[in-house]
Amino acid sequence: MALLIDPPRWPAHGTIWSHLVSDHALMELHEFAQRAGIPYRGFDHDHYDVPAERYRDVVELGAEPVSATDLVRRLLDSGLRVTRKDRTLSRAAALGEAHARWAGLLPGHPELGQELLARWREPHRHYHDIRHLAHCLTALDDLSGGQLDRPVALAAWFHDVVYRGTATDEAASAALAEDWLPDVVGRVEAAEVARLVRLTASHDPAPEDERGRLLSDSDLSILGVSEGRYHVYLRDVRLDFAHVPDDAFFPGRRHVVEALLAKAPLFRTHRGFDRWEEAARGNLLRELAALDRIR
Repeated sequence: MALLIDPPRWPAHGTIWSHLVSDHALMELHEFAQRAGIPYRGFDHDHYDVPAERYRDVVELGAEPVSATDLVRRLLDSGLRVTRKDRTLSRAAALGEAHARWAGLLPGHPELGQELLARWREPHRHYHDIRHLAHCLTALDDLSGGQLDRPVALAAWFHDVVYRGTATDEAASAALAEDWLPDVVGRVEAAEVARLVRLTASHDPAPEDERGRLLSDSDLSILGVSEGRYHVYLRDVRLDFAHVPDDAFFPGRRHVVEALLAKAPLFRTHRGFDRWEEAARGNLLRELAALDRIR
């Protein structure tokens, strides 16, 4: 098991970059990067980007210099390589997808779509941004077999439209749906959208609540992605709460993880359970073990 770094040769942002990886475990990679002073935001699914001026420092700290070819080979052999299809969408790709979906959902109301998209693209968002919206909409397509009804789709658009990192965000998002939607879809449907949005605070829909089960599972589907992509989710959640010091953030995060693991099952649709339950519990248990090491 080793930390590996390839030569700086990848141009971006006015410099050239190396890739730092572990051929053993992502937590080993994170711990080494922290010791080396490489910022968490430099993590990208299965590697850290290291600027050329830090290459020698990282090697002196213990990373093994290897060729780019050897680095990729050993990363593949480790099982930690994340392929392009399993990576988080870029913000540009997510925005294009969201534009297209809104045009199919409420084509007569482009101004409402633009207002929602502006909120999803607020600069303080990292995980809860346009990529999360696109991911939820794709998950809903998967869960519904493409037969999704409009209230659930609208609830996905509204469920984090207010995001301040507080316990009242879901209620504020639901209130916005109640304010903005009656003139567009009628009061009954607007009320149903708001009800569904409020459910995302607990992710505990009733067994007979098909719409609630669909929305809850789509919102939690990020938990069942590949390990490397899950670590990008963890990185972005930490960036969302960058204003919270570690001694407050990590106990709070532990509470969230334990509460999720206590749900039996996590996913309430048959398809969601089959697709994501096992992977999600594995990701959460590994995260809990990592939190134990922080104590």
